[in-house]
Amino acid sequence: MGLKTYKPKTAALRFTTLSDFAGVSKKRPERKLVRIKKSKAGRNAQGRITVRHRGGGHKKFLRAVDFRRHDKLDVPAKVQAIEYDPNRTARLALLAYADGEKRYILAPNGLQVGAKLLAGPKAEPVCGNALPLSAVPLGMEIHAIELNPGAGAQLVRSAGMVARIAARDEAFVQIRLPSGEIRKVRAGCYATIGQVGNLEHENISLGKAGRKRWKGIRPTVRGVAMNPVDHPMGGGEGRTSGGGHPVTPWGQLTKGKKTRSDRKPSGRFIVQRRKK
Repeated sequence: MGLKTYKPKTAALRFTTLSDFAGVSKKRPERKLVRIKKSKAGRNAQGRITVRHRGGGHKKFLRAVDFRRHDKLDVPAKVQAIEYDPNRTARLALLAYADGEKRYILAPNGLQVGAKLLAGPKAEPVCGNALPLSAVPLGMEIHAIELNPGAGAQLVRSAGMVARIAARDEAFVQIRLPSGEIRKVRAGCYATIGQVGNLEHENISLGKAGRKRWKGIRPTVRGVAMNPVDHPMGGGEGRTSGGGHPVTPWGQLTKGKKTRSDRKPSGRFIVQRRKK
């Protein structure tokens, strides 16, 4: 899987870098596993904007990805296709189970069409298989990790991400996450063997502002360019730098201020904080 560049026939094409989709084997998604996502433009149930800079963009067809693979314990599956998903950075693998059901999973790096996968404590620790953390060897690369048994994968799901088993005791397994954080996770939680595929995603360049709008991301206006009524850093005669430490529109300090509460219950599972 590589990248594709263009001759600079236009200003946008000069900086555009896209995926060549070499590893994608199927263009159309599985119809029964797709639903339309209604755009809310960053608004909550009360209609208030809770996530800024969202709105517009292309209509989104969400693929139903299976993050609870323990539902199919000891049921063999065959990789039918590797597909592109416009809603996430990773590729998807379409699995056809022996009982006739089809499901999507995140495609690990190196997974090929025709490979046979299995989920369960008796599965071999090879690329694409899902095992409880208690059955994964030390130092093994994993992704799609559960935080609570049965809750579904929540950690390490983006393109190119990978975590490793660092240590183990009876009840917990210590995992080194991509951020550098070492965290304790219950040994009964499931994870998938391997590294998330589509490693070249970090080198993709959108090339122009229009592609950002197609994704449903609206422009971000600098605080110093606003009026004082709209932002704490707004206003002033001529061009100014805001006159103080950078803050959010609501006055909260930015650029390094810790926002995680020391009294958060899950803090006791963090063995080593992430790197700054």
